[in-house]
Amino acid sequence: MNGNLAAAVADFLAYKRALGRKYLSEEATLHLLLGFAEQHAVTDLADLTPRVLDEFVGFRPRPRARSFNHLIGVLGSFLDWAVSQQRMVASPWHGTRRRDTDRRLPFLFDPAQARRLLEAAAALPDNPRAPGRGPTYHAIFALFYGLGLRVGEACGLHLDDIDTGRQLLIVHGGKFGKSRLVPFGPHIGELLALHLERRHQEDRAEPGAPLFTFDGRRCVHTGSASETFSRLAAGLAFPVPEGTTAPRLHCPRHSFAVGCLLRWYREGVDPSARLFQLSTFMGHVNPSSTAVYLTITPDLLSEASHRFEAYAEPAWSEAEQ
Repeated sequence: MNGNLAAAVADFLAYKRALGRKYLSEEATLHLLLGFAEQHAVTDLADLTPRVLDEFVGFRPRPRARSFNHLIGVLGSFLDWAVSQQRMVASPWHGTRRRDTDRRLPFLFDPAQARRLLEAAAALPDNPRAPGRGPTYHAIFALFYGLGLRVGEACGLHLDDIDTGRQLLIVHGGKFGKSRLVPFGPHIGELLALHLERRHQEDRAEPGAPLFTFDGRRCVHTGSASETFSRLAAGLAFPVPEGTTAPRLHCPRHSFAVGCLLRWYREGVDPSARLFQLSTFMGHVNPSSTAVYLTITPDLLSEASHRFEAYAEPAWSEAEQ
């Protein structure tokens, strides 16, 4: 087996890409490892001693626990893979993850707050570099809240990704490089139809053109969408509960997931029976990823308590007799 470190990293990345993973941030981390190894004359996997790996982890301090734990996870995954491929006898290093004590709950938009945000987006004025700014951001933010799309998925949509006949969005190249079909209802369908009509009235609105664009050629940048969202949310001054983050672009996706769960409780549906469907709808690999979005709220606790009371009432009545 080839014990060359650079070759092993290249093979590991190829293996991850073959599984459909984008692995971009992880690739950047492993390239940092290769650069560090070159500076210290480390060329072989066998030279990755615990001391070398400790020095690598320490040479770019990561004060945030999440960033540090990502580094630990990438290194551990690479070393474990090398062992599984018999390129190493055993992993020479096992990093200790930090406890993330600063993690806060996401801000969850209720329907009234979401409506105010969308109205503020629709009222945004045009500028020379962004004609149709209000309707564009109104539609993008509505897809975040109404369908739980990721920012890159919504901003990256093209005209031929909208199947109005079947009421489907075709999301290409989502997280981990996956694509999926996302059904939508009449309200989102009406919103998309209006935006499609606006786009088709433009000279450069060809079938493969971006759905959300200010110049007809390039998709609205995710950074611009994030900045606009943050400014609008800050201007609306929503009350932020203690221990909760200020509203940011990923929060509508969390709100969508929690809203689905709450609606199922109120409709008498078993949430566990629907979790796989929600996971698929949101583009997750498995339900454990979806569970991260299911923040427990007072409304959810209340609905769960009512359901338990209804379930346990026969036993209580029998015991009282």
